[in-house]
Amino acid sequence: MDLRKEVLPVLRPVSGPEDIAELTETLSSGWWGKGSKVAEFERQFAAMVGAKYAVAVTSATHGQDLVFKALGMTGIDVINPTISFMTTAVVPLWNSCTSNIVDVDPINLNICPIDVRKSLKRDTKAMIVVNHAGVPAPIDEIREYFDGFILEDCAHSCYTEGAGRKGDVAVWSFQAVKTMPTGDGGMITTDDAELYERLVPLTWLGISSTFSRVSPSGRPGYSWDYEVNVLGYKCYMIDLTASIGLVQMKKLHSNLEWRRHIQSRYNCELHPAVTRPPWSETVQYYCARVDSSKRDALMSFLADKKIHTSVHFKPLHLHPIVRQNRNYPVADKEWLRLISLPCHNAMTTEDIDYVIYWVNRFFEGFDS
Repeated sequence: MDLRKEVLPVLRPVSGPEDIAELTETLSSGWWGKGSKVAEFERQFAAMVGAKYAVAVTSATHGQDLVFKALGMTGIDVINPTISFMTTAVVPLWNSCTSNIVDVDPINLNICPIDVRKSLKRDTKAMIVVNHAGVPAPIDEIREYFDGFILEDCAHSCYTEGAGRKGDVAVWSFQAVKTMPTGDGGMITTDDAELYERLVPLTWLGISSTFSRVSPSGRPGYSWDYEVNVLGYKCYMIDLTASIGLVQMKKLHSNLEWRRHIQSRYNCELHPAVTRPPWSETVQYYCARVDSSKRDALMSFLADKKIHTSVHFKPLHLHPIVRQNRNYPVADKEWLRLISLPCHNAMTTEDIDYVIYWVNRFFEGFDS
């Protein structure tokens, strides 16, 4: 097979004329900040995931942090999984909590209920549970012995049916390579009206939005007066971002169908030496596993063929800032086998063929 001239990225967003048209409309409107587009995005997203309320923010990380602050969670022990992005480990630290990092399940790499139970402390009042690669985490199993607060991290599961409905609150990501990308951004969803009312002013320094103070009578301008009585932050989504989100939401179903098609092709056609990941409805990452002694050689081999791969994720407990004094037998073994293969909506059938061909050629060299 002829070598590619350009690198095939492991992840990338895809836009079209419809995204540009929506952005152009917002740019031409003269209202670029938080306004009607954000309100509509929140409404549609809440309806899609089955939540009563949604709050659009600048990132999923800010979303998690705001939830902690809105609920006054500080000085407690917070359990989170070691196979995750840094957000889940540092948000507790930002709120003067203990980041209690636990091991993962050997099959789906989600938080391990057995290790969670062993790691519970007297002051464990909350946990952040990630749907790794879009595969639902075992929240029901954890609920059998833990009645504290659970934040469901849905950064990888937009949209898996039922995602965001098991925890007490859910946080979603629209970062540039997620299934519904807007460049960056996030959403908090909840059924708790009191929590919602606390969250909204926290997104803008304790102030209600300017758009909410526009005169309903149609008179020019808006009410300039407001009163701040809570300590807030500045992490609200703006209409330019929401405009992209509204279009990407319309394309989400077809985009996920293509990602699942790539997953199916990989599952059916990759060499037996490649361990297939559990089925994911979003395929946020195709986290395959290979022999740890061959993983880095395979990544280098594919790089020479202009195929970009990655590892999702280096365990959190290996980072000095959150290093833990305990053992992680599953994560320490399995992460050395992880390799994320390209999976995104910019891929063509020829791109899929290309990845399968070169992965198989690598392992066929050991078979001969």
